[in-house]
Amino acid sequence: MTSIEAAILYAGLFIILFILLKGNVGRVRSAEKIIFGDGANERLQRAQRVQGNAVEDVPVTLIGIIGLGLLSAPVLLIHGLGALFLIGRILHAVGLGGSSGGSPGRMFGTLLSLLVMLATGVGCLWYALT
Repeated sequence: MTSIEAAILYAGLFIILFILLKGNVGRVRSAEKIIFGDGANERLQRAQRVQGNAVEDVPVTLIGIIGLGLLSAPVLLIHGLGALFLIGRILHAVGLGGSSGGSPGRMFGTLLSLLVMLATGVGCLWYALT
């Protein structure tokens, strides 16, 4: 597997995650009978926040991971970043989706996501400048 193939693998996995998050919002919306907005419904607000948070963090990080693939960064680095980021986003989604307050999943998911985002940014700088 080449670097870019590894990066595109994670793009595909995150697309599937986005579909699952979007489907969860639709499922909650249907169960709560809320056609538009959030109806001040905490369950729907949490589902929307889980999806929204992924929309905020995933695209920019995937751009970085794909950039690393284009710069022929080591495949192991791309797999490490992609897998850890996916785990972080799943932990966050489960943690926030299950509780409006703090939770271990939300905390560890956020921390892992931020560390991967930082490592991806530093990696992009490193491979672009060397």
